[in-house]
Amino acid sequence: MTEMRMRDALREALREELIRDDRVFLLGEDIGAYGGSYSVTKGLLEEFGEARVRDTPIAESGIVGVGVGAAMAGMRPMVELMTINFSFLAFDQIVNNAAKLHYMSNGQITIPIVIRMASGGGSQLGATHSHSLEGLYAHFPGLKVVCPSSPADGKGLLKQAFRDDNPVIFIEHTANYGLKGEVPEQEDFLIEFGKASILREGRDVTLIGYSGSVHQAVRAADLLAEQEEIDAEVIDLRTLRPLDMDTVIESVKKTNRAVVVEDDWRFGGFAGEIASQIMEKAFDWLDAPVARVCSKDVPMPYNRNLEFAALPSEEDVVEAVLAML
Repeated sequence: MTEMRMRDALREALREELIRDDRVFLLGEDIGAYGGSYSVTKGLLEEFGEARVRDTPIAESGIVGVGVGAAMAGMRPMVELMTINFSFLAFDQIVNNAAKLHYMSNGQITIPIVIRMASGGGSQLGATHSHSLEGLYAHFPGLKVVCPSSPADGKGLLKQAFRDDNPVIFIEHTANYGLKGEVPEQEDFLIEFGKASILREGRDVTLIGYSGSVHQAVRAADLLAEQEEIDAEVIDLRTLRPLDMDTVIESVKKTNRAVVVEDDWRFGGFAGEIASQIMEKAFDWLDAPVARVCSKDVPMPYNRNLEFAALPSEEDVVEAVLAML
């Protein structure tokens, strides 16, 4: 095992895939000479050249369109959109072309494209640069949605994304880029999609999160154990499409309570989908309604204190657990 930051684990995954497969190439804004907005692609231009690490104009629809066309022609492109907010400008290419062409061509066309985006608040980037839209993309059949929370998952899931013949929306939380963690040194480290991870075993309540919210859930579990002697189980979903509800349901059948934590707004958020499936599949095992801990229903404030007040916290999770007990 080697300790590295999330950004370095992602870079290592990209580098290994560029070496492994000549069809892989990268394109996006400032990913070459600048090294990427979050330094994920730093050094790759110098190593692989402009043919495989391509800086593009500021034109998200065109960038994704080029990637979709290249994938149709047999390449395996990785498109970086800098932040998830900019993906709105490429929405038609993503959901009307990338997501649907395989189905509409009766399987004659495949779109093996990886579209990387940075999401989430907590970095004082204001209301138009702090969206958490993972659940939005999970809504569309044809897209796979991946949300790593640790450097190891970041590397293993990103490498897996390049092996998939479907379009993969790979979403990285901005607050996690500097996060350190142990990453396996094995030659080709892959993590299968649709397999949630149980980060902490527990018997009293199940805490469910993905991406940035996983860390609030873990800290909340620590607080519950220290202050209330409540034993919480923590599940990291890892991917939203495919979604591993089997692991969630088995946990809820054991603990009889569930709290879903996410950075997205509560109204129409993906936490509602998870809560609904728990109610449908494990209703007889529940001792309390499923609770959701989400962002406040406001555009993200720029002020640091207001921003943290708008985001879900471990204290919010603890309060939700105590309310159901």
